[in-house]
Amino acid sequence: MTGDRHAVNRSDFVARRRLIALALSAAAMGSLSSCVATRKQKPDPGKAVEPSRGPQTFLLVHGAWHGGWCWDLVRARLEKLGHRVISPTLPGLGPRAAELNASTGLQTHIDDVIALIERDKLNNFVLVGHSYGGMVITGIADRMKERIKHIVYLDAALPKDGQSMISYGPPKTDMEIKEISAQLRRLAPGGLAMAVFPPELLGIPRDHPQYEWVKSQLTPHPLKSWLDEISLSNGGETGMDRTYIHCTDPVLPRTNFPYIANQTRNHPEWQYHELKTGHDAMITAPDEVSDLLENVLIS
Repeated sequence: MTGDRHAVNRSDFVARRRLIALALSAAAMGSLSSCVATRKQKPDPGKAVEPSRGPQTFLLVHGAWHGGWCWDLVRARLEKLGHRVISPTLPGLGPRAAELNASTGLQTHIDDVIALIERDKLNNFVLVGHSYGGMVITGIADRMKERIKHIVYLDAALPKDGQSMISYGPPKTDMEIKEISAQLRRLAPGGLAMAVFPPELLGIPRDHPQYEWVKSQLTPHPLKSWLDEISLSNGGETGMDRTYIHCTDPVLPRTNFPYIANQTRNHPEWQYHELKTGHDAMITAPDEVSDLLENVLIS
């Protein structure tokens, strides 16, 4: 597998779109209300945000097919406010696509970010994960709770011990999980990585000014990382200051994110927010995402 980017041919786009929608979850999830109600006061996206409690460090972990580049707009705003922002690219993706091999999996990604934390001697930082990045940050939190100030899930996976990207969320039968696994393997004909999909599948409309940029940056995602089960010896993110942000306009169809949103919405140990934008909120609503990241530190 090389670092070449592979776009989905338009002729089989419809078929592949159906496959990925099914693969993301076995159960069709209905769209949630597009209201922006939150349990805690949400900042006005149109209002200037002042740095909260002095400069902070934010470690931003991207999702499937993406790279650290997807946080560029959020990074610029947070850095302008005086914060330190670190947005690594996971092995096998983006500029690190050439590192992809048969062993590149979930633990590879967790270990890679932990090595960065150790190398940069990060402490008391805000850990953020988008989409598949929720698997990665949960694994990090399980091993480094005492070093993390707050953990944020941006329309992200939230697994329990022994679950994978395809088994977390609502209960699934062994047969359903087997079928999802088979569907994912069909998306990775070479056996290593799932093919790239057009940005509109991720909530970025064709007329969005960042559409072509995103399309040019996406790279195939390591298949093994979605099939691997996470091992959590210390309860993952439990017991930490934590926030879930759900993207509702549009809700990414047939995924487990609405289920996780429902689990965290009224949970006393969670902050919960909704954003009226698509799944790739850090690209379609970077100011609002930045405001919410600031807000978790003052709520």
